Amino acid sequence: MAERSFVKEIQKLRLGDGDEFHGEGILAVTKALLQSGVSYVGGYQGAPVSHLMDVLADAHDVLEELDVHFESSASEATAAAMLAASINYPLRGAVTWKSTVGTNVASDALSNIASAGVKGGALIILGEDYGEGASIMQERTHAFAMKSQMWLMDPRPNLDTMTEMVEHGFRLSEASHTPVMYQMRIRACHMHGRFIAKDNKKALFSRKDALDNPVGAGDAIILPPHTFRHEQEKINDRWPAALDYIRKAKLNELMPGARTDRVGIITLGGHYNGVIRALQGLGLSDSFGNSAIPLYVMNVSYPLVDDELESFCRDKDAVLMIEEGQPDFIEQNLHSILRKADIATKVYGKDVLLKAGEYTGAVLRKGVKAFIENSQPELLEAPKKAVREISIPIESIAKTVPARPPGLCTGCPERPFFTAMKLLQREVGPLQVSADIGCHSFATLAPFNLGNTIVGYGLGAASSSALNLKHTRRPISLMGDGGFWHNGLTSGIGNSVENEHDGITVIVDNGYSAATGGQWIPSSKAVANSRQYKIPIVDAVKGVGVSWVRRTQTYNIKQSLQTLRDAMTTDHVGPKVIIAEGECMLNKTRREKPLRVERVKQGKRVVEQKFGIDDDVCTGDHSCIRLSGCPSLSIADNPDPLREDPVAKVEESCVGCGVCGEVAHAAVLCPSFFRADYVRNPGWFERVRYSVGQSIIRFLQNGIEKKRARWAMED
Repeated sequence: MAERSFVKEIQKLRLGDGDEFHGEGILAVTKALLQSGVSYVGGYQGAPVSHLMDVLADAHDVLEELDVHFESSASEATAAAMLAASINYPLRGAVTWKSTVGTNVASDALSNIASAGVKGGALIILGEDYGEGASIMQERTHAFAMKSQMWLMDPRPNLDTMTEMVEHGFRLSEASHTPVMYQMRIRACHMHGRFIAKDNKKALFSRKDALDNPVGAGDAIILPPHTFRHEQEKINDRWPAALDYIRKAKLNELMPGARTDRVGIITLGGHYNGVIRALQGLGLSDSFGNSAIPLYVMNVSYPLVDDELESFCRDKDAVLMIEEGQPDFIEQNLHSILRKADIATKVYGKDVLLKAGEYTGAVLRKGVKAFIENSQPELLEAPKKAVREISIPIESIAKTVPARPPGLCTGCPERPFFTAMKLLQREVGPLQVSADIGCHSFATLAPFNLGNTIVGYGLGAASSSALNLKHTRRPISLMGDGGFWHNGLTSGIGNSVENEHDGITVIVDNGYSAATGGQWIPSSKAVANSRQYKIPIVDAVKGVGVSWVRRTQTYNIKQSLQTLRDAMTTDHVGPKVIIAEGECMLNKTRREKPLRVERVKQGKRVVEQKFGIDDDVCTGDHSCIRLSGCPSLSIADNPDPLREDPVAKVEESCVGCGVCGEVAHAAVLCPSFFRADYVRNPGWFERVRYSVGQSIIRFLQNGIEKKRARWAMED
């Protein structure tokens, strides 16, 4: 299961030579892999490239026909290690994950593979998660490419260029015996477009061929003295070979300017659309990319091709280097290239653009305008086409759109467990909580505010290591089931056993890798032919030596609260592990809703539970909201004119999880919550009972209205 099914779109992967492909960027890249004769694909899910994994998971029939091995890897390091198959054999392989955090996890394997070099093409498809849509810290892949001497492609975001660069990526890798990173920005992953497809290809050299004729190349082993020679090969052989291929294949694009040769813009391919939009806003380009200013578009951002840059800059007064993020690696390199070639062209860059932060359309427009005003202002005096400027003050948007921090979904099973932690905190005082990456990271925000640090996926338990002291208030660590299987089992649980930590580790088991789109993990209750699921987390935890293990149902707040109390007060010395179980409501709804709709269509009885609040009983205390924070809990005007405080209200988005009422009862707050059962296609007995009930209610209501009318007349 995943957030989105691609079963319908999979048929596009069968398009042949000359057919026109229409679709999403990530699906186009998948098609390009099959057209390139890839032998194996692996990766770890994570925005913005999760859908590539989901597409491949749904496309098993197509992959089997082409003898392509696919697996959803346990981590980014596992995926990167797959590329070892291309070191000794002419096998084309591709792996994918979210950068930069995923690249950090995979760094050990990548460094070794980059040192040994590859015989078959090795492509690493990276979802560059940067800017306002990012879910991680703001860093760049460029530094890693430079560090390990791996080539980095940053293709211009249109499907023609993106698919061509996949094929060129494999060829560049094979020509230079070097793994190639293929960078996809967030918007490129999910943009839609078209390109002319080619036939899918089977690999000429199969994985069976490799097993039947194993090759052991001693000089590819990562041990001295081979590693010293690898360093020399990177610089003296592989780098020149890469530059030669980039030149001959014309991977970087030179676009002439219609109105000037005195200035130019050098941009990474990923920024091309934004640059054209900025120029269009200044009247210096049309929407088809016909620019008034010459452009040098770097679809390969590392290595730089010195002679191409020298040729572009030689006769120009000034150039603008557009490079998002810090440090300004390429801008510094450009200065060095031009000065060594004795070229005096002035280089603008982060002096007119942001030093850090995303290069949005507004940022690029402002920077490009400043560059032109400083270098050739007459270009702005009489643009061919006037463009009406649209400016919306940020202040007015802030007044209209309230701040909306991320939070847990309606009915999320993790919400009640964090409510239990808040109730525990009322009893024992402030808690030291080492949080983790995943849906549960939202517990660090209001209304829970639980979590002192977040340092890495599955590293919640490890990040509290220094604070594990015996005979003191115990620290609590969090990790999700996805993080547990990613690396939490060894780095967190195993480490706590070995070092005799006395803290508490909570593993939030919602049944999926929910934060990355609801993919299955080893402990999921899934049934599949090609993978092993239903592996109990309890068994894995006990297997590494934990003796104090407890399970609790997250929706049962009283049970969870008591389990937390027990873990905090037990005399047991050593790690305490609580497995908090509750299926992800989002995935549960996706799974059950179609079945429920089908049952209704068939005329079968279906019961849906909803919760509500009795206006007459609600005191307006709102502790239920403060302790739960469910999006379905809101406030409404108090119907009693003698009470000023607004009452709590349950919105129609309620999924009937019952947490709000459970919170009220566990915290001994109020009895105002009630449950209502919505029955579709009720039986005859239910219909009769409903009719009788309504008649009684109308009778009583009429009596009350008559009494009110009589009292009004007496007054």
